[in-house]
Amino acid sequence: MPINEAPGDHLVRDPTSQHVDFLVIGAGIAGLSAAIRLARTGSVLVVTKEELAESNTAYAQGGIAVAMGGEDDVALHLEDTVAAGDGLVNAEAAQVLVEEGPRRVQELLDWGTAFDREDGQLMLTREGAHSRSRILHANGDATGKEIAVSLLRHVRSLPNVRLLEWTTGIDLILNSGRVAGATLLDGEGGILAVYALAVLIASGGAGQVYSDTTNPAVATGDGIAMAYRAGAAVSDMEFYQFHPTAFSQTNAPRFLMSEALRGEGAYLVNSTGERFMQRYHPLLELAPRDVVARAITVESMDGPVYLDMRHVGKDLQARFPGISRFLAQYHLALNRDLIPVRPAAHYLMGGIFTDIHGRTSIPGLYAAGEAACTGVHGANRLASNSLLEGLVFGALAADAMTSDSTRIPSLKQAHSSFAAMPQGATPETDIERWIDDLRINMWKYAGLLRDANGLEAMQRALDALAATMPRGFTRRAIEARNLHAIATLITVSALGRQESRGAHYRNDFPLRDEMARHSIMRVDNLTFVPND
Repeated sequence: MPINEAPGDHLVRDPTSQHVDFLVIGAGIAGLSAAIRLARTGSVLVVTKEELAESNTAYAQGGIAVAMGGEDDVALHLEDTVAAGDGLVNAEAAQVLVEEGPRRVQELLDWGTAFDREDGQLMLTREGAHSRSRILHANGDATGKEIAVSLLRHVRSLPNVRLLEWTTGIDLILNSGRVAGATLLDGEGGILAVYALAVLIASGGAGQVYSDTTNPAVATGDGIAMAYRAGAAVSDMEFYQFHPTAFSQTNAPRFLMSEALRGEGAYLVNSTGERFMQRYHPLLELAPRDVVARAITVESMDGPVYLDMRHVGKDLQARFPGISRFLAQYHLALNRDLIPVRPAAHYLMGGIFTDIHGRTSIPGLYAAGEAACTGVHGANRLASNSLLEGLVFGALAADAMTSDSTRIPSLKQAHSSFAAMPQGATPETDIERWIDDLRINMWKYAGLLRDANGLEAMQRALDALAATMPRGFTRRAIEARNLHAIATLITVSALGRQESRGAHYRNDFPLRDEMARHSIMRVDNLTFVPND
C-alpha cells in the first residue's frame, strides 16, 4: 500500500530560502538538548509547530527515571528497562541510556531545573515495573513543563540558536543522496526552504492518529512521515503504548492520570468495587503498562474501571496539583472519589530507525526522542524513561551531527526543485471530518487489541481515505497526509507481526515468538530483523 505522495507533490515553486549549519525540527527535550550542544560549533535553527512550550515534553506528568544511586542503581535500572521491553530491547541503547542518564540529569540541575526536594534531598518516587524509587518529579505532576522551561531558558541564552514558532515541517530536501534541509510552512502560510549540513528530527510522537489519546494536538507524526517519504527506514511502528489510566468521562478529554498515582498507592477497581490486578500480574497495579492496559480493557467489558486513592493517607492535592485542578472541573477529588479511567494512546516505541548516535539510514538526517527508534524501549517502554531518552539521545545525536559535518563539503549551493501545488483546496471542515474518520478507525481496528480481520479492514479504510486525501497547503492538510502515513505504517507493521509482544497484542496470535525481531519499513517494504 503506498504511504503517500512523493515528497515534492504539494510544494510551491521558488520558496523563500535560508542556510544554517544545523536544522532541528522539534523543540521538546530531545531537540533542545541537541541544540545546546550544536550551538558550540555552528548556527542552529530550531522550529516548532506551535508555541515553544507546546510539546509532549511539557505534558509529561510522572517524572524522569534516573539511577542517581551509583553502579548498583544503574544496573537495576538497566534490568527494569530490559524486562519491561519484553525481549526486544536493544541492549547497547539501554546501557547507554542508564549510564549516561545521571550525567545528563545533573546538567539539568546545573541549569536550574527545580526538581522536588524534601529536607534538601531530591525526592524519588516509584512507578510501574520499576524495582525501586528512582523517579524525579517537579511541581508534583508537572515535571515535563519544568524541564522544558529550564531548557528553553538555557537555549535562549545561546547566541548561535534561533527559535522559530508556528512552523510546520513539510518535507525533507535531498541533494546527491543526502538530506540537505527541509521545506517548512510558516505561521502565515508562506513556504520556507532551510538548507543545512545536518537535520535533526525531534518532532515527538503521533498520538493523534488515534481517537483516544493523551497526546497534545501537535502530535501528528510529521517528522516520521517526512523521513519515510524521503526514503529513511522506520522501525517497530506496531508498538504503540496505550497508557492504562486516562480520564474517562463523556465529553471530557483523555487527560492523563499519571502512573505516579499508582506509585503512591492507588488501587484499580472494577464496577463492583473489586481490586482485580491480582488476576493479571504479581506486581498488581505496578505491573508493566501493557499488562495493566489490557487488564482494564477486559474488566471494562462489564462496566467502568476506577482509580481509588481514598485510602491513601497523604495530601494528594499538594502532591498532584495539576491533576487535582483538572478533576475539580468535574467535581471530583483524588482523596474523596473514584476516578473513572480507561486506556488511551500515549507513546510510540517505534519511529525513524537510528543507531545510538541518532544516525538514520540517510546521510545528513538524524533523529532523537519519540520520533526515533533506537530499540531502547523494545516492545514496551518502562515508565518515565521517555524524558531520559530525549535528554540522552538528543545530546548524542548532536555530537554525531557535529563530527559528521566536518567531513562533508558545504551544501550552501544546494537547491531543490518543487512541483506546483495542486489546484484547489479541501475545506477545513472536510479535512476535520476526514481526520476524525481515520482516527476512529485506527482506534477500532488497530488499537489495543488487534487481529487480522480488523487490520485488513483498516487497510481498506486507508485505501478509501487515500482516494480522498485532503488537498491544499494548510497545516491541517499537511497533518492529514502525515497521519495517513503514520496509520499505514502502524497497520502494515501490526499485520506483519504475527505474535503478541509488549504493547502489540494479537487476539489471533496470543503467544510470543521465540525469536525477537524488529520490524523495518523501507519504501512500502516490510522486513523483520533479529534483535541484537
